[in-house]
Amino acid sequence: MHDSLPNNNLIAYTRAIEAAGITLALVRRVPAPFKSLADQAIRASSSVAANLSEGQGRFGRDRYNHWRIAYGSAMEVDTFLRLLNSAGAIDSSRAKKAVDLFDQVRAMTWRLIHPS
Repeated sequence: MHDSLPNNNLIAYTRAIEAAGITLALVRRVPAPFKSLADQAIRASSSVAANLSEGQGRFGRDRYNHWRIAYGSAMEVDTFLRLLNSAGAIDSSRAKKAVDLFDQVRAMTWRLIHPS
């Protein structure tokens, strides 16, 4: 069991960390022909959380730019998970959980980028 770290108060970031954790565990042992997709899923899922966090510490256009990158990376990891799932390279139920979480992250990030 891992010790808990202090919470980041941005809910989208917390969900992104959870989704990325599932993704990292899912792609850890994909078959060799799918390693490049797994590597891209790792980078994209990590980018979501990293850019949400960095954006939270920035201001103005810089903040929104990081959040836009996070949104795009969440779209990207969704695609990689769907491809790996379609190929039978990852567990479907855990992939669905990660995809659902990244969908929530995208919705929250969209609202950060486009406040009403």
